[in-house]
Amino acid sequence: MQTLTTVISAIFVFGLLIFAHELGHYLVARLSGVRVLELAIGFGPKLLGWRKKGINYSLRIFPLGGFCRMLGESPDDEPAPDNFIKKPLHLRAAVMAAGSLMNLLLALIVFFIIFFFLMGLQSTRLETVLPGSPAQRAGLAPGDRIVAINGEKINSWEDIVAEVSKNPGEQIEVVVKRNGEIKDFTLIAEPDPESGRGMIGITAAWEKYQFMASLRTSLASFGMVISSIYQVVTGKAPLDVTGPVGIIMVVNEVARTGFVNLLWLTGLISISLGLTNLLPLPALDGGKLLFLLIEALRGKPIDPEKEGFVHFIGFALLIVLILLVTYNDLIRWDILPGK
Repeated sequence: MQTLTTVISAIFVFGLLIFAHELGHYLVARLSGVRVLELAIGFGPKLLGWRKKGINYSLRIFPLGGFCRMLGESPDDEPAPDNFIKKPLHLRAAVMAAGSLMNLLLALIVFFIIFFFLMGLQSTRLETVLPGSPAQRAGLAPGDRIVAINGEKINSWEDIVAEVSKNPGEQIEVVVKRNGEIKDFTLIAEPDPESGRGMIGITAAWEKYQFMASLRTSLASFGMVISSIYQVVTGKAPLDVTGPVGIIMVVNEVARTGFVNLLWLTGLISISLGLTNLLPLPALDGGKLLFLLIEALRGKPIDPEKEGFVHFIGFALLIVLILLVTYNDLIRWDILPGK
């Protein structure tokens, strides 16, 4: 049963990430007037395949990649007006960047789904008031919604924490809405023994379907992940490279803790995938964007055969790197035969 859960979870995560990435290339290519020949999710033999409006669609057996094949990616393709090579430079760059941008957008959407539909956010409504606490002694009760503290309007739970924390041992004026009525309370925040910050003994109720609050929190979470990646890139945080096997093992561990955590992991991986693909390395979308930049600077394209050779070498090195990282994953997770 656990193996089945791991397989389903891994297919869900990889499938969603790959589908979003290739869909980005596909949509922008179609919008740019580039003829798409095939959209495939996965590699290897086809599990499903169909053709619609001149485009082949396929679902393949190995869900560890995919491709959006366009007219013009092969030197032998006909030089038609909807050939990728015939399109203006900015449209080709948009097509190349769209996959990574879609991964970044997917992460933001996943975060929003978590906060808006599934987990909710801490609200300004009180869930509990601790017995004997300053809030309980002053008369606050579960269900009260705090609307102002010391004359400052309250819009979020973070606002409550900020206002209370900065007033340890001080008198606080709290305005709440209770059953549609506005009530005023006066209390003194107790200093926390460890941090020294003010506390009044309340906990927040979690509420779903808060659109703007969920959007703000999703953007803040997205920003924090980007900041963490920046810390790694600048050497301020350690780099821990994980390959497909390691990701599957992590997915397995996270899937045991619930669907929300699995979604959160999907968002994190989607951001990493999107940014990694933009690196100016051969065989990656960023490498293709680099060649487009060189073309813009030179005023003419690089010979397709030379560019193809560079991407081939880059792809071969990428495969070697994946194999090395996979071997390291097998050792790290102690799943090598005979180990």
